[in-house]
Amino acid sequence: MIQNAAARVLTGISKRDHISPILVSLHWLPVKSRIEFKILLLTYKALNNRSPSYLKDLIVPYYPSRTLHQNNSAAVLIESTPPNFTFISEARVQKRGGGVAILFNESFQYQQLSSEHFSSFEYVALQLKSLSRVVLLNIYRPPKYCANFFDDFSELLSMICIDFDCVIIAGDFNIHVDNPQVKGTKDLCNTLDNFGLVQHVTEGTHDKGHTLDLLISKGLSISNVTVSDVGLSDHSCVFFESTVSVQSTVFTEVTKKRCITESTSEIFNQAFSSTPALSWGLVDELIGSFNAKIVYIMDAIAPTKVKVISGKKKSPRRNATLVRNNKRECRKAERRWRKSKLQVHYNIYKEKLYTYNLQLRNARQSYFADIITKTIAPELPSTRACNDFASFFIEKIQNIRQAVSASTAGSGHVLCQRKTNLNTMTQFNPINHKNLEDIIHQLNSSSCCLDILPTRFLKKVSQVLLTDLLWIVNLSLTSGVFPQALKTAVIKPLLKKSNLDKSQMNSYRPISNLPFLSKIIEKAVFQQLNNYLTKSNSFNVFQSGFRQHHSTETALIKVINDIRLSTDSGRMTVLVLLDLSAAFDTVDHNILLNRLENWVGLSSTVLNWFKSYLKDRNYFVSIGNFTSEQTAITCGVPQGSILGPLLFNIYMLPLAQTIENNNVSYHSYADDTQIYITMSPGDHGPIQVLGKCIEQINEWLCQNFLQLNKDKTEVMVFGAKEGRLKVSLELQSLQLKTTDQARNLGVVMDSELSFEKHIKAITKSAYYHLKNISRIKGLMSQQDLEKLVHAFIFSRLDYCNSIFTGLPKKTLRQLQLIQNSAARVLTKTKKVDHITPVLKSLHWLPVTQRVDFKVLLLVYKALNGLGPKYIRDLLTQYIPTRPLRSSGSGLLLVPRVKTKHGEAAFSFYAPYIWNKLPENCRSAETLSTFKSSLKTYLFSAAFD
Repeated sequence: MIQNAAARVLTGISKRDHISPILVSLHWLPVKSRIEFKILLLTYKALNNRSPSYLKDLIVPYYPSRTLHQNNSAAVLIESTPPNFTFISEARVQKRGGGVAILFNESFQYQQLSSEHFSSFEYVALQLKSLSRVVLLNIYRPPKYCANFFDDFSELLSMICIDFDCVIIAGDFNIHVDNPQVKGTKDLCNTLDNFGLVQHVTEGTHDKGHTLDLLISKGLSISNVTVSDVGLSDHSCVFFESTVSVQSTVFTEVTKKRCITESTSEIFNQAFSSTPALSWGLVDELIGSFNAKIVYIMDAIAPTKVKVISGKKKSPRRNATLVRNNKRECRKAERRWRKSKLQVHYNIYKEKLYTYNLQLRNARQSYFADIITKTIAPELPSTRACNDFASFFIEKIQNIRQAVSASTAGSGHVLCQRKTNLNTMTQFNPINHKNLEDIIHQLNSSSCCLDILPTRFLKKVSQVLLTDLLWIVNLSLTSGVFPQALKTAVIKPLLKKSNLDKSQMNSYRPISNLPFLSKIIEKAVFQQLNNYLTKSNSFNVFQSGFRQHHSTETALIKVINDIRLSTDSGRMTVLVLLDLSAAFDTVDHNILLNRLENWVGLSSTVLNWFKSYLKDRNYFVSIGNFTSEQTAITCGVPQGSILGPLLFNIYMLPLAQTIENNNVSYHSYADDTQIYITMSPGDHGPIQVLGKCIEQINEWLCQNFLQLNKDKTEVMVFGAKEGRLKVSLELQSLQLKTTDQARNLGVVMDSELSFEKHIKAITKSAYYHLKNISRIKGLMSQQDLEKLVHAFIFSRLDYCNSIFTGLPKKTLRQLQLIQNSAARVLTKTKKVDHITPVLKSLHWLPVTQRVDFKVLLLVYKALNGLGPKYIRDLLTQYIPTRPLRSSGSGLLLVPRVKTKHGEAAFSFYAPYIWNKLPENCRSAETLSTFKSSLKTYLFSAAFD
């Protein structure tokens, strides 16, 4: 009751509201579902039937790290085990005496895990049976140096962290972690960071003062860690406490939805076909008539129902009609057999049971296949919370605009002048049925509460709707009017990063969900406007955001290539990552319309359409079943819309001129802009130019109602270490504080360009998802399981992996371990089996070959007009000085470099491996043909 009252006070909900959903949103476990226990770690030099009296009072596990016992080890352990305790142990392999053991309270339900042998350390593993999958490991590493220890330890962690939510590792590692400068300590910290593990012991545990006995955990709260000398060994005893959930919690839920079945679409088609066509009128009148007709039919054939679901949810897959019928037949057969005891009835029962289990398995696989792409975000169901979010978002935008208005007061509002020789776009072309069908099927099937029909259902019945939809879309395009009914957006607060405080509103980003019909019209406009901008060369060359054949990866390749070549030539590079505050939300509509008219060349009907699109928009916040009041939108472009990113790119067009006028290099991806300069050691003149450029950028942003977030703007220096220190001191005079690492377009960059921190982040995320996939691998088909692996694992391994060129094998091996673990999960391969045949059977390229595949694919696209111009400019065709057989074979010129940085640059590495490809591969006529022949070539190189 106290916990419930605290939840009501914290969230502000009324006494009439159910408390269970609130506890879920706060991630609070009920009191009865927790169990606390104490653990101690103690290293014995010799275990001789000793059981200290104070151990008998502990209701908890107990770890001796080394038990140097002889052949009577079992007897010694039994004698040393306190009452009400039991133990598991692993004897030392191929050596006399020794081993590791875990003593624990016999009230715990447990299972000893089979252990794979490692030559560099000993261990024993215990799984606790609880709501969370908890594993306890006791490890002993001999003091003698072993070069394979960290590879073996990483191999063990790659298997443990997949199968378990919570991990506790304790033992004698014989590594002086109290000295952070020792190589072993650094390697251990790096290994633990890779897997998201935390080491808790901070005091000396050996009589010589060193910290050798470690406590490492993941997914559990560890508290009261103390080190005490109990006089039993030259090692002190480490005590600590933790909490584990032992039972699940049951909550209630209120749902409200239409009951759409498999036959609903057929009934809808018949009903809609019998209704009269839309009458001629304004576009807003057509939208109203269309929506009214849809709602009338749906209310008749699939009315909305409200249902309160209490208690434990039943598995939806068991409610399938075929499964329920088979279950009924199976029960009948079972009752008949139990009554008659005849063998023939028993055989019938077994046959029915087999059929039922087969149908249940198929239904289960289908169920998981349907929800693979769905995600569920934590919610705080409260009307007050929705209104608070709405107020917060609008106040944030108002504060930013007031701040930039104050900083530009008196300077005048600067609008860019119209370009000369500008092409114009005066009207949209009407689309046909084929165009509309393509648009509907290209758009994502996500729905929101503003849709009168669920999007998936609308796509099923789209054929009968095409005539009315085509009329609405074309009338909007030709009249230059965007329907008022489609100008309302529902805001879903999206957490910016998973590690942010969920109770703080500034941790969320407002994402607009728009009606599906609005997206159809926007997509039709986007296609025509994008084609016009491409033909008229209106795009900024170094703007990669939301453009065909451009991506974050191509942007990073360009920037990192320039940095590596600068470092190779002995020069320094300063990179500034500019961060804008709520850039999409503060776009001024009048300035945007000025950009569309004077910079892009829109006029007449097209310009009127955009005026209508931006005018009189509003939004409300929705969380769960609660909504806020509607709020008017006076500025900004909707995040989550089709046109929003393109309009923002147009809004930012003049910024490129400001940067280019200062002779500073730059690259942009939507609102993420990075500028960089190169300089010779000792030449600090470019730094002053950089400072002036940043001032002009800030002035331009303020004039355009955009705010530079100086606290989040980061500066990095690349080059020789001694030079970096001098340049950093010079930058401090301009109030530019440098950092050794920063996140740039989703990649963690460091001053050495080693990408170690980025690979650590990949490792943590990948093993987290592999652990979850491993838990449900028995519930779905191999095909659906592979989709999950590709969606959650390879999407991380392959993201911007073309920048990994030149990295040492030791670094890439961490990514290879992830791929190996994913292959084991997918194929259910045992941990002791070799992984190479498994990768070959799956036709998976190893990580090194995947990097080369991406690089070569980008080269082919760039050479064939399917990539950005700035990537094509990095490649030069090889033209021999005299006629040779290699003439016309598609070879590239490999530039000369001096250092490893130069060899890792895209402009060197890409031509170098491109020239090694067979000529028939380089000269492939289509992209699909090139991909096929390239994978065959790399696959043979990896496994043959």
